[in-house]
Amino acid sequence: MQWISTISLWLIPIMIGFILIYGTLKKVPTYEVFVDGGKEGIKIAVSIIPFLIGMLVAITIFRESGALEFFVNLIRPGLLALGIPPEIVPLAMIRPISGTAALGMMSDIVATHGPDSFIGRLASTLQGSTDTTLYVLTVYFGAVGIRKMGDALKVGLLADLVGIVAAIFIVTIMF
Repeated sequence: MQWISTISLWLIPIMIGFILIYGTLKKVPTYEVFVDGGKEGIKIAVSIIPFLIGMLVAITIFRESGALEFFVNLIRPGLLALGIPPEIVPLAMIRPISGTAALGMMSDIVATHGPDSFIGRLASTLQGSTDTTLYVLTVYFGAVGIRKMGDALKVGLLADLVGIVAAIFIVTIMF
């Protein structure tokens, strides 16, 4: 196992060195290209700040207003009848919006119920089987100026729903 640690430690510096040497051999001005990429990265970072702030404000309002808790309490009887823990719903709803908020929720669930509990395993599996669809669409599509994202939104949310259902099904069967 020591060799895996050594490989992982040196892999990125070796890849960077290879790219620089290859670029130099192909007569690409590697330093100038690197600096131009850095400038472009800073421009993109600055351009996505308004989208990030908008998403964070929306998430905070949704959670702090009590709307999330109201919705969970509304569907609690149906979830319990299906054998789905209601504590998972906020995680499933927040995950497409914010990975950081979802990670915090998952950490709370695991800390409360334990990592080897059914709900802990379900939360962990759900975290890994879904994506931050709304975050990706808002930030990345907004950064490059794409305004028509309806189809991407539908497909992304459908993929998240499939991930949620698959996580519940697989964790129920396995554990």
